Order: sequence, then C-alpha cells, then structure tokens
Amino acid sequence: MVAIIEYNAGNITSVKNAVERLGYSCMITGNIEEIQKADKVIFPGVGEAKSAMKYLNDNGLSDVIKSLLQPTLGICLGLQLMCLHSEEGDTECLKIFNAVVKKFPADDIVPHLGWNNIYNVSGPLFDGFNKDEAVYFLHSYYAGICDQTTAKCNYILPFSAAMRKDNFYATQFHPEKSGDAGELILKNFLEL
Repeated sequence: MVAIIEYNAGNITSVKNAVERLGYSCMITGNIEEIQKADKVIFPGVGEAKSAMKYLNDNGLSDVIKSLLQPTLGICLGLQLMCLHSEEGDTECLKIFNAVVKKFPADDIVPHLGWNNIYNVSGPLFDGFNKDEAVYFLHSYYAGICDQTTAKCNYILPFSAAMRKDNFYATQFHPEKSGDAGELILKNFLEL
C-alpha cells in the first residue's frame, strides 16, 4: 500500500490517480499509523511553506516523516519542506536535505512554470530515463545544489530538480504531470 500524506496541500488527487494508473493501490491519509505501516510514502504538495510546516508540526507529522524507513518521495513543496529552511515565510523545515530554499530572483518570469530539461541525473529514480526529456515544473522557490542533488535544472540559475538521502527521494518537478518521463520516475520509485 502506498500512503499519500494529506496535510492541506493541493495536487494530491492527481498523484493518487498517477499511482493507481501504474497498478498500485494507495490511500490519501494524515493518519500517523497508516503512514508508518505503508510500503511506500509520497509527500506531495502545492502550497505555501510556513502554513504547511505549521500543519505538519501541529498534527505530529513532522517527526513521523523524518522517522520513516520505507522509500519516501517528496514532490514540489514536499521537496522544499524536506530541506533545512525556506525563505518562504522564514520557515524551519524538516532538515532531511542539506539545502536552503530560496525565491528565484526576479531576473525572469517567476514562477518557473512549464516544461524544462533536467541534467546530471543519477540514482534509481532515473533508471531508463532519456536525458533529452523534459519534465513539468511550477514553483517560485528552489532548493540550492548540494551533495544530495540527483538531478539539476536551469531556470534563471541552476537548482536541485531532484534529491536523495538514504530512503528519502524528492523531485521539484511534478512527475504526475510529466507525461511518459514522469510516469517512468514514479514507476521506478514504486518498484524500489
């Protein structure tokens, strides 16, 4: 069973639909016990860092997420909340990844919206990945490059498109909205 963490962030239904299209059963839940018992956990999200972290802290989900031992995938806001700190609302985050989340400088249109190529991909999420394929982004904040970066993207500046530490994986882009390339990445995660 795949648990998709419910924490008042948007875009959860499209993640559930993508997982079910790949033949896996999943549930959207904020129940700590269900999350801990799941084979895989997905921590998706579209939203704002400060209110999302407040919800996680108020509902005991912060400690639960950090203590998970099964493969766990953060998506978009999920990746950002797994970092050390976010400039969005001056927010202390989960401190899984050694990166700070900053707002894109206003050198171009913000948010970064649409399809973009990623490069320097590594790790099991990208098995079979065609390096010329683009994935779908929608974000105004980005995680810097660090030793846990497993894919990079350029928009105004280079940033972490994907990250990994131990059983924790994360993508800044939305695999559930990234066509065949995103489906492959989700499938690779679900097969870990």
